[in-house]
Amino acid sequence: MSVDVVTFGCRLNAYESEAIRARAREAQLRDAVVVNTCAVTAEAVRQSRQAIRRLKRENPQARIIVTGCAAQTEPQTYADMAEVDAVIGNAEKLTAQAYADFGVGKAERIRVNDIMSVRETAAQMVDHADDFFGGRSRAFLQVQNGCDHRCTFCIIPYGRGNSRSVPMGAVVAETGRLVGNGFAEIVLTGVDLTSYGADLPGAPTLGALVAKILKLVPGLKRLRLSSIDSIEADPALMRAIAEEERLMPHFHLSVQSGDDMILKRMKRRHARADTIAFCQAVRRLRPEAAFGADLIAGFPTETEEMFENTLRLVEDAGLSFLHVFPFSPRRGTPAARMPQLGRALVKERAARLRARGQQAQAARLDAMKGTRQTLLVETSAADGGMGRTPCFTPVAFDRLNAHPGALAEVRITGRRGEQLVGASI
Repeated sequence: MSVDVVTFGCRLNAYESEAIRARAREAQLRDAVVVNTCAVTAEAVRQSRQAIRRLKRENPQARIIVTGCAAQTEPQTYADMAEVDAVIGNAEKLTAQAYADFGVGKAERIRVNDIMSVRETAAQMVDHADDFFGGRSRAFLQVQNGCDHRCTFCIIPYGRGNSRSVPMGAVVAETGRLVGNGFAEIVLTGVDLTSYGADLPGAPTLGALVAKILKLVPGLKRLRLSSIDSIEADPALMRAIAEEERLMPHFHLSVQSGDDMILKRMKRRHARADTIAFCQAVRRLRPEAAFGADLIAGFPTETEEMFENTLRLVEDAGLSFLHVFPFSPRRGTPAARMPQLGRALVKERAARLRARGQQAQAARLDAMKGTRQTLLVETSAADGGMGRTPCFTPVAFDRLNAHPGALAEVRITGRRGEQLVGASI
């Protein structure tokens, strides 16, 4: 049995799972399953523990190694499980030595160091060739890790450590390598992406990094940003949005709430008006831009009026793709000690917010009928035919002679649920 890696949580975790696979392969680890956990909610921890028990039942001879954010924040929880052979921290999981030691029986059962002492983030050389990353069309590139902020609902800084960035030269070099290996689109990712560079000499910004990549890697067809904090968008990033057609006009925002009092209780750094202003500013620069957002429903003390402010934000800011999270108290965070809403009410509000998001998304997709779109092809017509618009909308096609990684022009002819239908031009 080769090493299997099971991933929970965010895209960054998925990216790091590819690095884990590579480091374990370098260490010649065999007959093991590495579980890369998420700590964002108590439910995420519960699901990972459930999966570990199932994996051991299905692979009784395999050794189980647990890592990731939940392993970093509560290592004893996993060490106490009879199914688990070793617990490795978030810094250690990206080193081949951790798996080499484990393979010869040298490793301590718990190897989790102080994540706050980590000061650097190395460029992880990985190639993504599975469907999760859009086949050979798209690659994710981690340029930042950790977070210096302390939102009251979030445990992630204690799993990831303080903010630290990959030097620009290493990012550009890795981008060039990925493009040389056939990837048409690169997605820059991190825990707090817009804080990029503050820890580096000269404090370069995310906007400076974007400009450098697009200048020095002319073969890159598309550059995309993962989730950003709009309040940290620097002038260079706004210039790139306005001037660089290869920077995709799709922005997923870490918003969390549309009510100013709840935002203060979350210890967020932006106000409701800031989100609206950012979306308006970007639309003036790129009228075709689309916006998504992370939103929490049922945060402690949220009244119906406060929740209505979040519902209205979908229209006021022009959001069309929502990631809705029903609030779940996370042990160790200030929000867990605040007056909680009933679970039924939290779930009901989350459902209403999702419904509002679905309405907004349907309206945007319907408005795209008849338009011309440039797709990045992910699968050929023979394999189901699917590509993505610059705003990341999936488009199905069946008569387009284009291979994965190519850019192709289509006319949008209709919609099937959350997917558009395109015809070659």
